[in-house]
Amino acid sequence: MYLTRFRINTARREGRGLLGSPHRMHAAVNMSFPDLPAREGTGPRVLWRVDRNSAAEVLLFVVSPSRPDLTHLVEQAGWPAASETPGWQTYDYGSFLDRITAGSTWSFRLTANPVHSIRRKEGEPTKRTAHITARHQTAWLLDRQIDAGFTVAAKEPAARLLERGDEHQLVIRDKRDLQFAKASERRTVTLTAVTYDGRLTVTDPDVLRRTLTQGLGKAKAYGCGLMTLAPVR
Repeated sequence: MYLTRFRINTARREGRGLLGSPHRMHAAVNMSFPDLPAREGTGPRVLWRVDRNSAAEVLLFVVSPSRPDLTHLVEQAGWPAASETPGWQTYDYGSFLDRITAGSTWSFRLTANPVHSIRRKEGEPTKRTAHITARHQTAWLLDRQIDAGFTVAAKEPAARLLERGDEHQLVIRDKRDLQFAKASERRTVTLTAVTYDGRLTVTDPDVLRRTLTQGLGKAKAYGCGLMTLAPVR
């Protein structure tokens, strides 16, 4: 497995165009691989996420079974003449995954599409709908933590600012309602992407490795589902 980091040049029209369309970004990420992994749903897949740290620092992260070549992205949305370096960094992710152990604690970031199915009236089929409040978006992640191989760390009582709903070391740092055209199917896609920052404890390393390489939740093709870990500071 590989983890790749690419900084997007937001001053370029092509860069802004990719950021405005998850469908275009999905296609650009897929073009980074001569052969995409099989989409059988049982093995690692290509996942990506955009982190908007500031107006000038927007980063694309890609996790993939094979090493990507982002030359086309550098030419479209990077700094092709800035240096002799390729413009992106790719790391051996497999060795990092092997070091994850039960009981270890990590900081994490996840962008996900928290949805649920509702039936508006009796007899109608259920419809997938986005959670729109922070309380429900938080509950969505907490409901999935055990099956994803981790638990979100609890806050010390003295650190809690609210009587309810502030029990975990978890914040929602970003929420985006996205709408974009999918020309191949002649329809418009709408989804809500929520970015969580928090701290977790590993309960099942194998299951967490599966979460990190196969994604969590829906809309994985459109920049959702990728969780990354970092040492606790």
